Amino acid sequence: MEALTLAKQHLQQNGFLDLDVDPTLDIIEAIQKLKKEKNAIILAHYYQESEIQDIADYIGDSLGLAQEAARTEADIIVFAGVHFMAETAKMLNPGKKVLLPDLKAGCSLADSCPAPIFKKFKEKYPDHKVVSYINCTAALKTMTDICCTSTNAEAIIDSIPEDQPIIFAPDRNLGAYLNKKTGRDMVLWNGACIVHEIFSKEKIVKLMNRHPNAKMIAHPECEAHILDIADHIGSTSSLLRYTKESGFDEFIVATESGIIHQMEKASPNKTFYPAPPNNTCACNECPHMRLNTMEKLYLCMKHELPEIHLEQEVIDKGRVCIDRMLDVSAKAGL
Repeated sequence: MEALTLAKQHLQQNGFLDLDVDPTLDIIEAIQKLKKEKNAIILAHYYQESEIQDIADYIGDSLGLAQEAARTEADIIVFAGVHFMAETAKMLNPGKKVLLPDLKAGCSLADSCPAPIFKKFKEKYPDHKVVSYINCTAALKTMTDICCTSTNAEAIIDSIPEDQPIIFAPDRNLGAYLNKKTGRDMVLWNGACIVHEIFSKEKIVKLMNRHPNAKMIAHPECEAHILDIADHIGSTSSLLRYTKESGFDEFIVATESGIIHQMEKASPNKTFYPAPPNNTCACNECPHMRLNTMEKLYLCMKHELPEIHLEQEVIDKGRVCIDRMLDVSAKAGL
C-alpha cells in the first residue's frame, strides 16, 4: 500500500498517471462506469480530441464551461481541457475534487503573462481596472477586477463606465479587436495564443480562391490581418452556431481544429476546411489541449489524480472576478 501511495505521489508530481491501460479494456464503458460510481462529471472543451468530446457530459467554450462548473452537483469534476480551466472550476467549487487528466496541459496564452511581471506592469497604471481574459493563471485572476471570455468580452467591457481606464490582459489580439468594437483605448498586455498566431493569410487567401463559396470564420484571438478577411468573427460557440444556422455549405475555420468535429456532427452535409498555418506542421492543433487522451482520462478518474489544488487565499481573491463575469453574463442573457 505504501509503495502504491508513493507511486501515485510521483505520478501526481509529474503530471499524469502514466500507467499502461489494458488494451482489451472497453475504455468508453469503463469511463461511463466510473462516472456513475464516483458521481463525476466530465467537462470538455471544443478543442479536445473527438473521442473525449463524445464521452463528455458537457462540451463548450470557456464561458459555457465556467457556467457549467458553477452549477454542477457532481462530487468530482473531471476537466478535459487545460490547466487554467480546471483552476477556474476549483475556484467555483472549492469543496469539490477537480481533476485534470494531464497537469502538463497548460496554455501558451496564460504562460505569456506571468503574474509577478504583470504586477509590476499594473503598478504603472494605478487608476486602471484590470479585465483579464479567462485564459490566464489563477495568480493573475487574483489581480483582476473582472474576467471575460471571447463570448462575453464585449458585454464585459460595455459594463464598465466609459471614463474608467482599463488594462486588458493577456491577449493583445482579442484586446485590439475589442478596442475596435467598443471604441475604447484599453492598455494591452503583449500576450498571444500560439495556435491563433500561426495562421497564414497568404495560404488562407489561396484556399478562399479555390473555394469561392466558402465563408471564412475566425476566432478573435487571431491576428488583425486574419480577422480583416473573415466573414464572421466569434468565440468557438459563436463559430459553431454560425455554421449551423448559416445557409452556406462551406467554411474555412480559423481557430483550433478540434471544433470542426462538432461542426461536422451538427452539419454533416456541410464542408469544413481548417485554416492553414504558415508552415507544414499541424500547428492549428493546440499541443496542450491534445496532451489529454482517453487513456489519461480513464486513469485520472480511476485513481482520482492528478488533482487541482489551490491555496484558499487564491480561491477567495480569484473567484471575485469570475463571479462578476458570470453576473454580467447572466444579465446580458449570455
